[in-house]
Amino acid sequence: MSILSLRNVSKSFGALTVTDDVTFDVSPGEALGIIGPNGAGKSTLFNLITGNLRADSGSIGFDGRDVTRVSAMERCLTGIGRSFQIPQPFEKLTVYENLVVAATHGRSQSEAEVLEDCADILERTEMIRRANTPAGQLSLLERKRLELARAMATQPRLLLLDEIAGGLTEGECQALIATIRDIHAQGVTIIWIEHVLHALTSVVERLLVLDFGKVIGIGAPDAIMASREVREIYLGIEV
Repeated sequence: MSILSLRNVSKSFGALTVTDDVTFDVSPGEALGIIGPNGAGKSTLFNLITGNLRADSGSIGFDGRDVTRVSAMERCLTGIGRSFQIPQPFEKLTVYENLVVAATHGRSQSEAEVLEDCADILERTEMIRRANTPAGQLSLLERKRLELARAMATQPRLLLLDEIAGGLTEGECQALIATIRDIHAQGVTIIWIEHVLHALTSVVERLLVLDFGKVIGIGAPDAIMASREVREIYLGIEV
């Protein structure tokens, strides 16, 4: 049984179709990477999965339930969490307070019920030493880690990562990959949009390629990257 199932999902803004008849499934515990050129519709697809945008047609199923018309808040409460490409923490709150806010709203639990788990998430994302630091004072890597931690604070079974490795040095990228691998190893299903291909392929089992809102291919990373169509569309190589 799939944890996420999209069937013929489409979304347009006026005459511009940004998601075009998208169909795919994600298995529980899988890590799926999504690649494609800028403007391919990757972030729009995430917004459709989370409920931040409403699909014009098609259906979205999560854990055996049709969530196509379910609100973004309810989808979060049922186990869909995400990070955003540009981290926007509450800069005057500490790292720990940012997590508590995410956990209380993303789980609909009291502050007392989430405190211990928030501390555990800070350990897992290597942010415990920065727990009492205002988020506005963090480095880029630390802001990325906080964004990941805030998504984890909602206790997602499906975690959507939107270009979380972007802008990092190679060493910072490798450190973040290790944390994402650890989260995946604990059974969290991951869908990851990323332009840093070596980071993506070191974690995911399958790649999905989008171009102009359409699924161009989906399969094992090696097979996808060897595809003539993918090389021409995504890498800009004329084969």
